[in-house]
Amino acid sequence: MKDARVASAISHWAPRFVSNGVILADFEEVTGSIERWEDWCAAWSARAKLHEDLGAGALAEGHRLSAGEHLVRAAMYYHFAKFVFVQDPLQMRAAHRKAVDCYTSALPLMRPPGERVTIGPYVGVLRKPDTGRCPVLVMAPGLDSTKEELHAYEEPFLARGIATLAIDGPGQGEAEYEIPICGDYERAASVVVDWIEKRSDVDAKRVAMWGVSLGGYYAPRAAAFEKRFRACIALSGPFEWAEIWDALPDLTRDTFRVRSHSATQAEAKCKAAALTLREAAGQITCPLFIVAGRQDRLVPASHAERLAKSVAGPVELLMVEDGGHNANNRPYRYRSRTADWLAAQFGLPRV
Repeated sequence: MKDARVASAISHWAPRFVSNGVILADFEEVTGSIERWEDWCAAWSARAKLHEDLGAGALAEGHRLSAGEHLVRAAMYYHFAKFVFVQDPLQMRAAHRKAVDCYTSALPLMRPPGERVTIGPYVGVLRKPDTGRCPVLVMAPGLDSTKEELHAYEEPFLARGIATLAIDGPGQGEAEYEIPICGDYERAASVVVDWIEKRSDVDAKRVAMWGVSLGGYYAPRAAAFEKRFRACIALSGPFEWAEIWDALPDLTRDTFRVRSHSATQAEAKCKAAALTLREAAGQITCPLFIVAGRQDRLVPASHAERLAKSVAGPVELLMVEDGGHNANNRPYRYRSRTADWLAAQFGLPRV
């Protein structure tokens, strides 16, 4: 029988892997070969190396677009090798470094290309459509995701003329080792908007915030206090993180413990209480689009409904009745729709 942690990872995150760039056959073969959780990172890193080598080969032959596609996929696989593999920091950090390196190598090969940027203590990736000075969407990953994993989420926005700026904020990606998770994510978001205002190639008057999973808490939290955001999109975020703590998978709780820089589970649960929209939700005045899956086993759909009822500004709630966490099993139900909604908020023409 498989390790319970392996079974849990497969059960909770299979749709996420596939909707964000993992080939289904690879998912089935790699997870089918893993019996012990301790072998997870090595197995996924080995399959990532296959795609990395394909990228290097394509680049050597001058096929830049193909090389970029292979390297992006390699980055996703290395990311999923490390995403909740917190019990072995050496393996986790090695896989993380490979994910960052592969994705960084792919940036100039993408269409549109990406730019690695440093914003205060944070690192991000800026991608801009070839449409002149365009609006920009700041994108926040979740507890165990990173800026690299947001690649598939970016595509519908880029196609509609919106630049994307995916950020590793506190406790995330390249920031997770030095900066712990914080409840007041608006502090990091304000640093990002300050940076955007200094750029001449994007429109600082048209900036929005997006977040997925725990990022679905960060985004509305930021919009409540950072009034320069014109709109906000939140996917399956918790209203009260501590409220669902005891029902979370062990892997998720342990990941929060590590990324909140807590010594014990008890300390982590105490810190989880700081991630709340109880007082903040009523201060959200910009247009808000909320997505949730009715069948979500991680963050109950009731949290999205509670947020929708609590905000002060205009709100649209899309409840995917047969959707799981982030509705990753039904991405076609919301990814294009949220991009169309944001384009309308920015006054962009329909395409």
